[in-house]
Amino acid sequence: MSIVISVVDSLRQSVEAASGGKNTVLYDSKGYPSIMAVIPKFNVQDIDASLGTGVHPAFVVGGVEKSEIFVGKFQATLHDGNALSLPGMNPARSLNYDAAHTACRNKGAGWHLMTNAEWAALALWCWKNGFMPRGNNNFGRDTVQTYETARRVNGGRPGDATGDGATLTGSGPASWYHDNTMAGVADLNGNVWEWQSGLRLNDGEIQIIANNDAALASADHSAGSADWKAIKVSDGTLVAPGTAGTAKYDSPAAGTTGNHGTPLLSDTIVNRTGTAGDSSNTPGLNSGAFESCGIKAGLTAPALLKQLGLYPVAATGLGGDQLYLRNYGERLPVRGGDWYYAAAAGVFALYCNNPRTTATSSVGFRPAFVA
Repeated sequence: MSIVISVVDSLRQSVEAASGGKNTVLYDSKGYPSIMAVIPKFNVQDIDASLGTGVHPAFVVGGVEKSEIFVGKFQATLHDGNALSLPGMNPARSLNYDAAHTACRNKGAGWHLMTNAEWAALALWCWKNGFMPRGNNNFGRDTVQTYETARRVNGGRPGDATGDGATLTGSGPASWYHDNTMAGVADLNGNVWEWQSGLRLNDGEIQIIANNDAALASADHSAGSADWKAIKVSDGTLVAPGTAGTAKYDSPAAGTTGNHGTPLLSDTIVNRTGTAGDSSNTPGLNSGAFESCGIKAGLTAPALLKQLGLYPVAATGLGGDQLYLRNYGERLPVRGGDWYYAAAAGVFALYCNNPRTTATSSVGFRPAFVA
């Protein structure tokens, strides 16, 4: 069965009517429905002048501008090997990066694991619109507005820091949706971290798959793929990994054990917190507020890094969301936080500590679609 967006049925009609057209239902190759948020194309200069000009990279796929992208309204649940976006479900977890990627591609043409470009577009939109979504970042409740709660998968009390703290998808209030309405994208702050495609750190070098080409079925996400490109700090152009002067995360302090503080954007790595090429989770790492990420003296962050949520668009107002990373080995990103990250969780939270083989109960994912 091929996906035909124009098909109208009772479920799709009811979802679109209830959301004023902001949500729709798409069916995958096995006929399973997913409720999707429709995200219209926007220009980066309309968000902030420091982002440059033109449409956000999330809306450029295979060199073609898309008028919209479709993001799973809910964190994924898994059925018959396919990732579905449905409300009131226990989010699928304990899948490594490649398994999550496969569960989204299994759905057929256009379907993919949500990309970092798509996530960053939503995060920047939230910031511009003056609303940072809250969520399950404290065992079933929001850590600041503790009266905001959702249904825990284990039936536990909100705030009881025992057992599984995840909540059923979309079961929180409107403030847990990205646009502060029930028509938005749910659970971008907390609940479970979400694997993102099209981005990785490789020995601290920031590498991406260009624009939103990570959404293409032809994109190669493997460790040895030639699709990975580095970013020149001087002008934001994409170049071969390992080229001199590419964007990297340096540690502000030396050492290979413990947390060495907020990462520093640089064109060189002076302080590596582990051994180059080692993708194991040894103790050395860096973390700090994303909005406090510094930059090597004499450098200016290229607009592309801000567009992709890899360098702060502003020095304040990004929610105190945390940036965590290891600048050695291959690290695949997760975003958003989980149920015990409290104020460190949020739409700008980025965790690049894990190898692609990590599978844990606090990490899930989300399907997306481009026509």
